[in-house]
Amino acid sequence: MGRLEGKVAIVTGGARGMGAATCRLFVAEGAKVAIADVLDEAGAALAAELGDVAGFWHLDVTSEADWAAVVRDVEARFGPVDVLVNNAGILHFAGLLDTTLADYRRVLDVNLVGEFLGIKAAAPGMVARGKGAIVNVSSVDGMKGANGLSAYASSKWGVRGLTRVAAMELGHKGVRVNSVHPGGVDTVMTNHDGSPRDKVDERFGNIPLQRVGAPEEVAAATVFLASDEASYLAGAEIVVDGGMIVGAYYQGMPGAPGMD
Repeated sequence: MGRLEGKVAIVTGGARGMGAATCRLFVAEGAKVAIADVLDEAGAALAAELGDVAGFWHLDVTSEADWAAVVRDVEARFGPVDVLVNNAGILHFAGLLDTTLADYRRVLDVNLVGEFLGIKAAAPGMVARGKGAIVNVSSVDGMKGANGLSAYASSKWGVRGLTRVAAMELGHKGVRVNSVHPGGVDTVMTNHDGSPRDKVDERFGNIPLQRVGAPEEVAAATVFLASDEASYLAGAEIVVDGGMIVGAYYQGMPGAPGMD
């Protein structure tokens, strides 16, 4: 405990799922946390649960005005922002030829433009103090193709490029920028119908760890990147996907489960 002692963090999409898990772990590690989300009720409830070291701010990540207000208000309450976690994201399932321009732009606006605006809002204060950490949440689908996810995969590949440019431009100014790439995680985004955990695990039976991930497992990687333990990481990509990107088992072949 205490790996983030004295740090002030903004976590977007912080009201539920991976964002909420990140907020809880950040507080447990000593940080003061701004929960930023459009889900007002859930965000306020989480802030009440975490106590005086947390607060909720309504934030539409696609709004430059919202970003400016949140950074200003968080600094007034908690002090200078040391960590930004760009976690907010949305998912849209549709074949490429069935994806409308409006849906494509909506996903890019939240998942990619939202992170760009977050960096623009939070980084100047970090640069002025010569220190800070930004963690951009991308996806394993930002490292590979996935049918039905043209908008989502495009946005998450874009986050990789944005992260690398930000790491290059801000690193020599004391601001570390890195990314986390979750695979399937047991949140509303992946488990939208609320299936039992064992049923969700079955969907991931052909990846090395043969299960869906827990939000806390992604949060742990984010804590590491936000902490001083990651002081020599810039532009790094931490994949938290149970081995999904490694590949899928060919059932019945040597080395597959049951064939050892």
